[in-house]
Amino acid sequence: MKLDRIDRSILRELQEHGRLPIVELANRVNLTKTPCAQRVKRLEQAGIIRGYRADLDPSQLGAGHVLIVMVTLDKTSDDALDRFNDAVRLIPEVQSCLMIAGNFDYLLKVRTHDISHYRAVLGHRIGKLPNVRQTHSFVAMELVKDNVTVPVPAE
Repeated sequence: MKLDRIDRSILRELQEHGRLPIVELANRVNLTKTPCAQRVKRLEQAGIIRGYRADLDPSQLGAGHVLIVMVTLDKTSDDALDRFNDAVRLIPEVQSCLMIAGNFDYLLKVRTHDISHYRAVLGHRIGKLPNVRQTHSFVAMELVKDNVTVPVPAE
């Protein structure tokens, strides 16, 4: 889908202010209400806008402990990767999972309330994922940047 300047402006505004009323959004992007609403609907139907969420503070909800986990599998066949992918999606403490081209297979971002909670997640969940051969964990000492917005190209 080709995005014009107004579509990109809508996306930037909604990323920052997801609860913005359509009238206010229309004013900010210099449209009237109806064409703005139609554009938002089109962006939603195209799957560019996947949903609307509240931005929660993990620390205040008992998930301020961040770890990065490198995972190496003993097999990387399509079936083994699919089984790992399906299983890792079921672990709520795993905030993100990236398949990596490199010296290991996956990089996980994990959130727990403390190191003992992480130890339990590692031993009972991550370490028992299909085909896991080895893990390496890194404790984050400070969260410097955690950008949840997607850069919307200018043109």
